Amino acid sequence: MNETPVAIVAGGGAMPLRVAAACRAMGRPFVAVLLEGFARPAEWAGERVLTIRMGAAGQALDWLRASGAKQIVLVGDVRRPSFLSLRPDAGAAKLVARIGMRAFGGDDSLLTAIRQVLQEEGFEPIGPARFLTQAQCPPGLLTRAAPDAGALADIRRGVQVVRALGAVDVGQGAVVQQGLVLAVEAIEGTDAMLARARELRREGAGGVLVKLVKPGQDRELDLPALGPRTVAGAIAAGLSGIAFEAEGALLVDRERMAEQADSAGLFLLAIRPDDHVRAASTGAAT
Repeated sequence: MNETPVAIVAGGGAMPLRVAAACRAMGRPFVAVLLEGFARPAEWAGERVLTIRMGAAGQALDWLRASGAKQIVLVGDVRRPSFLSLRPDAGAAKLVARIGMRAFGGDDSLLTAIRQVLQEEGFEPIGPARFLTQAQCPPGLLTRAAPDAGALADIRRGVQVVRALGAVDVGQGAVVQQGLVLAVEAIEGTDAMLARARELRREGAGGVLVKLVKPGQDRELDLPALGPRTVAGAIAAGLSGIAFEAEGALLVDRERMAEQADSAGLFLLAIRPDDHVRAASTGAAT
């Protein structure tokens, strides 16, 4: 058994707590750095934690070294702050200088830089998927409802759009209805994108949310995540279903997601994007 604690750098949402629960289940000790404004300290009562603001990275790294942690899991919802609001401490200022202009690129560029800096500092960045082995699933339906021909066409269109977005490091998702791109995901995140799609939806068959791993994305540090909140947002937006990358996207509470979707007649479909790209080029149904 590995007695060295793993460090959980926790943003918001349920995923950090699920990583902590998985560590307990496997007997792996852990410590947690809770990011102010995102993680909720009350949910970590009794654990060994440090709560910091985003700009106190230097303090966090010193604390993690003292804890004995070597592996770091970056997990949870975080909105990237502006540089002016960051107010970096001395250690963080040095890290920002080492990251340089990559801090002003897309998420992939920034995460690649963060991985490099953490490794140079003696840590091993690892992904939550190592602990959440049931959070990914193979291709197939998770629900009673299934996509019809129109929804499959929207999925194919969505795959093309999301891959184009991912190629320029913009986002991981899009909403397509009847071939029309209602919304694409950028810095605002999936929930805000779904709220926008709700205001833009057309009459007739509902659209589809497509969430994919970006081409070349660091699969350790930044996989797309979906959970009950995503399903609720899709239902509120009047969508007919959600298509996500099989063995790529992380599902928070898959059983609850399926129950929600079944109650609303929504489909949840794990896909291999390449299959839909080939179908789009041949005009075949998937």
